[in-house]
Amino acid sequence: MALTGCHSNNNLANLEAVDGMEGSPVPSSAPPKPSQTAVKDTTRKLIKKGFVEFETSNLSSTREKVLQAANQNNSYISSDRESMEYGRKRNTLTIRVPASRFNQLLASATDGVEHFDSKEITVEDVTEEFLDVEARVKTKKELEARYLALLDQTHDIPEILEIEKQLEQLRGDIESIEGRLKYLQNRVAYSTLNISFYEALPTPNAPKHNFSNAFKNGWDNFISFLLLLVNIWPLLLVAGGIFIGISAYRKRKKNQQ
Repeated sequence: MALTGCHSNNNLANLEAVDGMEGSPVPSSAPPKPSQTAVKDTTRKLIKKGFVEFETSNLSSTREKVLQAANQNNSYISSDRESMEYGRKRNTLTIRVPASRFNQLLASATDGVEHFDSKEITVEDVTEEFLDVEARVKTKKELEARYLALLDQTHDIPEILEIEKQLEQLRGDIESIEGRLKYLQNRVAYSTLNISFYEALPTPNAPKHNFSNAFKNGWDNFISFLLLLVNIWPLLLVAGGIFIGISAYRKRKKNQQ
């Protein structure tokens, strides 16, 4: 039993060294390092994104055309936004399309567009990160299997607790790395295309001005002026009396001199 306990402790120490000391010598029983694990898939892992913007004469028909193109290319709409801007109405669609059908979707959705206000296609190479994450997942899972095998062999309570603690931390690392791997796989498998199109809204026509309208407006203004005079005739009467009184006073005073 003493020999078995010592052997288990040595195995646990070796596993902890493999998990925590990158680049250190690895026992023959330990899982291989990522650099020792050959990755057969050498296909480039590319994340493709695109953005196009253009004007259309009919917003509704263009929208139907884009949706039809997305459906024909096994794509789906991840975002659909409509907005009103100064003098125009806009619709922006974010489409997730299988990477192999990106060009077909772009050509179908923008067929007939003579001028693009904006057009940008970007490609990001994530091959190195993708392979690194895959290797890390493989190494972590092999190490997890070793911990589980050691857990089945030992009967020492403190050692069991220590192994379970290491397993819990290891599983958290695996979930985190696998999450990143799934994100990269999704972005590589499905490209993203943003299509923004807008329709110019008609501006209200300016009122027409001609001689007849000017004559009518002048007559209306004259009538309004007469109505104003009628409404204030008492004030005009008083003002006229004051003016006549002042004029008579000045004339009389001048004659006396």
